[in-house]
Amino acid sequence: MNHTDKQERYDRAYLRLALSWAQLSHCSRKKVGAIIVKDAIIISDGYNGTPAGFDNCCENEEGNTHWYVLHAEANAILKVAKSTNNCKDATLYLTHSPCKDCSKLVLQSGIKRLVYQEAYKDTSGIDFLKSAGLEVVQIEHCEHV
Repeated sequence: MNHTDKQERYDRAYLRLALSWAQLSHCSRKKVGAIIVKDAIIISDGYNGTPAGFDNCCENEEGNTHWYVLHAEANAILKVAKSTNNCKDATLYLTHSPCKDCSKLVLQSGIKRLVYQEAYKDTSGIDFLKSAGLEVVQIEHCEHV
């Protein structure tokens, strides 16, 4: 098995883990999961949801997402910030591609590679990360096991 095949096997496994993590989200509209891997070790995880101390409900009565809901990748990056680790040269696995606001956090955190499953309706976050030199990989078919 060559390096590319092995990398894809790992990418699919970590993406499946992100899909599992997404199921922890209390959001109704969209459940998003994130896993950050550095030097073959999972250093963080996250899912979209409200900040600590807030009601877990992500949407208002009209079904719109509250402005203060944190995205999965932001939660995962913030969790690393609270630890002794850092994201330099790490890989971010995301069930959905990042929005433009989160893409700034991804770049600034030092993450060098992004693997995601579903494309967000606005691709400017992905375009920004590619233009900044990140390796961006989409694996569309990664069924949850």
